[in-house]
Amino acid sequence: MKLRKTSLAVIMGFFAAGANADSLESARSIERNINVSSAQSQKKIDKSAEATLSMAAEIEQLQEEVKNLTVYRDHLARLVVSQEAEADSLNVQIRGIGETRQGIVPLMYKMIDGLKVLVAEDKPVRREHRLARIAKLDAMMGQADVSDAEKYRRILEAYQIEVDYGTKLGIYQGRIELMDLDSIEADLLYLGRISLVARSLDGKRYWAWNDKVSGWQALDSQFAKGIDQAFAIASKQAAPGLISLPVSVNVESK
Repeated sequence: MKLRKTSLAVIMGFFAAGANADSLESARSIERNINVSSAQSQKKIDKSAEATLSMAAEIEQLQEEVKNLTVYRDHLARLVVSQEAEADSLNVQIRGIGETRQGIVPLMYKMIDGLKVLVAEDKPVRREHRLARIAKLDAMMGQADVSDAEKYRRILEAYQIEVDYGTKLGIYQGRIELMDLDSIEADLLYLGRISLVARSLDGKRYWAWNDKVSGWQALDSQFAKGIDQAFAIASKQAAPGLISLPVSVNVESK
């Protein structure tokens, strides 16, 4: 009887030990599952946080772009207003172009005629060049491929050249017609419209333009030094200095 009780106790103890082992293993399994679930949940939380931060950054960037677009839209609106005002101004100018051309074209012809009169009545300084320039202006006025603005610019340029002839010291070589109808090649020097003199190429004879008779008048040797000095200064062979030249009005030889 005692043996049976002992055996039963051993059997019950064995089952109890087995049950405890199963419970411990089950608890460990549950703990592992909980840890795995916690890790997965933490990963999901981390991903969700990253997505939230990324979305917040995108929202902030979009808000900045919206702000920039608003500024650019306002800028374009101001440009449109300005362009409309400019278009209105251009339309007014275009309507006035016809009237402007009707006034400027006759004026240009009058200016060319004025150049012709000036060259004809002036001292014969580079007369051939000046007449050739005027002839080009006359031809230019009939050219359709040259704008009125360019024509006007070239006429003003010709007037500026004429102004320079009246203020500068210059030399050139040309042919002169003497009083005895003899024609010779000579070196010429002009000082504005005050004096126009000529010197033979061998440097031995001198003439001055006489406005009163509209011709060349021979000069004696007393003018030679001053004229030679003026030629040297004009050709940059001598430093600028005081020069003595005959005035081209009623020059009297001695």
